[in-house]
Amino acid sequence: MSSADDEYEIAVVGGGPAGLTTALYGARLGHETVLIDRGGGRAAMMADTHNVIGVTEDTSGNEFLATGREQVQSYGGTFERGFVTDVERADDDRFRLTTNDAELVADRVVLATGFSDERPDPPLPRTGKGLHYCLHCDAYMFVDEPVYVMGRGEAAAHVAMIMLNVTDDVAVLTRGAEPTWSDETAAQLEAHPVDIVDEEVSGVENDPDSGWLEAIEFADGTRREYRGGFAMYGSDYNTALAEGLGCELTEGGEIDVDDHGRTSEDGVFAVGDITPGHNQVPVAMGQGAKAGLAIHKEIREYPRSTEEIARDGPVGDDEVPAIPPHLMATAVAHEGHAGGPRTKGVETEDGEVPAADDD
Repeated sequence: MSSADDEYEIAVVGGGPAGLTTALYGARLGHETVLIDRGGGRAAMMADTHNVIGVTEDTSGNEFLATGREQVQSYGGTFERGFVTDVERADDDRFRLTTNDAELVADRVVLATGFSDERPDPPLPRTGKGLHYCLHCDAYMFVDEPVYVMGRGEAAAHVAMIMLNVTDDVAVLTRGAEPTWSDETAAQLEAHPVDIVDEEVSGVENDPDSGWLEAIEFADGTRREYRGGFAMYGSDYNTALAEGLGCELTEGGEIDVDDHGRTSEDGVFAVGDITPGHNQVPVAMGQGAKAGLAIHKEIREYPRSTEEIARDGPVGDDEVPAIPPHLMATAVAHEGHAGGPRTKGVETEDGEVPAADDD
């Protein structure tokens, strides 16, 4: 178990929904946990939070993330604002992380570095107020409204056809580029009421009060009204740290992981948008939870195995509990602790609150 100020059991790189959830589980399960985040990211761009039970849509991405950081810290997790430039496996099989101004050591590393959406060239609508990247997050906003999809590849064509599920006014804006979608996709498009607009975008009109998109102007002098749309130009996965550690990638460029976030390298986990699957906040949170639980089961002190008992003897009274003293103090003082004033639970007939265990 780590003891020095710069030594941790779990180091999480990236403070989006997946990284925050992993760090939250690590701290609450009694492990020395540090979360290192450079700021920004896809979730921080959200003007509103969608599809997250218990979080209302008037919550911005930055507010959502700030609350998450406060939660991690309230349970004794450490938060560091910084950019991790390198992670390497040391001779003792632990990991050394270098940031722009510090060095840390951890037993397990969780990569939650996400990806960056490729942005088309200006002029563009304002991000979050007419320019969007997440179809399943934001399609609901444009039910029965005119919508554009900006791009020239397979993804643009398919997103345009998908949007016909919620509106009858959809256009693909190729911006003068030759489409690269397949002949089969072209035949599909021809059989759907989707407009193909080839002209380059020359200007954008926004509502002067709300800032929301009202219309897009084109190089041929035409003007078309849209309430919003999606840019589909691909993504750049932030896999440099994973590649440096030797983690295997998928054909699509994501980090290849098992169902609990384990990569091909022992001790290295990956969660969130940097892994295959739906790029959704609730999905990322679920991945973070599963990774946090998997790490806990790998590194927790007890139960001691039969081999360990044969080697080291039975667990002594003076060896428990395994939780570090400062995390114990944090837990006992926390409002969610059983001895706290705000504890809530469902009592059994004999007056005891049953403990939960997913093992």
